[in-house]
Amino acid sequence: MNQDELKQAVAQAALDYIAPKLKSDSIIGVGTGSTANFFIDLLADRRTDFEGAVASSDATAERLKGHGIPVYELNSASEIEFYVDGADETNARLELIKGGGAALTREKIVAAVAETFICIADESKMVDVLGRFPLPLEVIPMARSYVGREIVKLGGDPVYREGVTTDNGNIIIDVHNMDLSRPILVEEKINQIVGVVTNGLFARRPADVLLLGTDKGVDTIHRAGI
Repeated sequence: MNQDELKQAVAQAALDYIAPKLKSDSIIGVGTGSTANFFIDLLADRRTDFEGAVASSDATAERLKGHGIPVYELNSASEIEFYVDGADETNARLELIKGGGAALTREKIVAAVAETFICIADESKMVDVLGRFPLPLEVIPMARSYVGREIVKLGGDPVYREGVTTDNGNIIIDVHNMDLSRPILVEEKINQIVGVVTNGLFARRPADVLLLGTDKGVDTIHRAGI
């Protein structure tokens, strides 16, 4: 299967996973990116089975609305049963790197609220150690240079992502060559840098379930202890 076919397969697997548990008042968190878009398009056929969705980006909100799916602000949603999103990288512990689409902050917020975080990805995203994909940081614009210097002190090579403004009005710095062998520790250290809104390590709040697309089918991987 090509990459789009793998994305389609994991999106369908995610819908199959949550469909039996949906209720008329269910609110679903929906991520951002090409894999999440496949899920949104499939979700449209079940839009009468749940109340609505919370979107992790403006682009996702527009796609959901285009399918007639009601979109709610997170502050008005009492609970989110499921959050379905892709990833730029995952390890065996379901710790992730996200943010290639510059929506990491809202993605991290929705993931924090959700009861079950379902990651959908193809097998190319599975790595032994995170860090092959550069780690995105959402940064307050005036702190760009300062944050860059602090990242260098931590051993990373920061690169400003030109021409990108997040939905929150901030910038993205991509960090290359960072040692992410202890992702929870690195996530905490980077978030302590003044001017960093958040970083794209989803380690303190990893995925609960990974639906991994392979040429042999979709593997369902549960986080240890789940």
